[in-house]
Amino acid sequence: MTVEVVLVDAKDNEIGVCGKQDAHLGSGRRHRAFSVHLIDSSGRHLIQQRAANKMLWPRFWSNACCSHPAPGETVTDAARRRLREELGVSALCRPLYSFEYHERFGSVGAEHELCHVLIAQTDEVISPSAEEVAAVKWLRRDQISDQIANSEASFTPWFRMEWARLLTEFPEFDTPQPIGGN
Repeated sequence: MTVEVVLVDAKDNEIGVCGKQDAHLGSGRRHRAFSVHLIDSSGRHLIQQRAANKMLWPRFWSNACCSHPAPGETVTDAARRRLREELGVSALCRPLYSFEYHERFGSVGAEHELCHVLIAQTDEVISPSAEEVAAVKWLRRDQISDQIANSEASFTPWFRMEWARLLTEFPEFDTPQPIGGN
């Protein structure tokens, strides 16, 4: 079965659907996506190293979970679904902001996404899917910022953009909140 993504205009209005791989070939087609930043009750952030089989940015470090809502699925429902599928956890996701970006990955393809950035919190044990995730780490904000500042660190471009914006526009995004209502 082909996984479909939702094609959108610059205002996130649905304009069609296409296969996930097709949306990422060449210069990419603008589609709806999301990125979840997962924290624990002590304020640590989970980052994941993308699996080696990923078409774009394999083995690069990124935020806890990123993917695409299926046609007819809300962003928050898709984010909760993917947290379970990729990391084996259940968490409420709170939207923070959306942005559009377009980044090429050599001659392989590109991301052209209208990306919804969400924050979620859990203290559950992480059980990563080997098909999606090569490794995970819980790090403090300063540790992530230090690693991103290292020019040799392999982080996805969307994670770098999101991290910079989270630090400047949402300085308390990792302040622990009571966990509940999962």
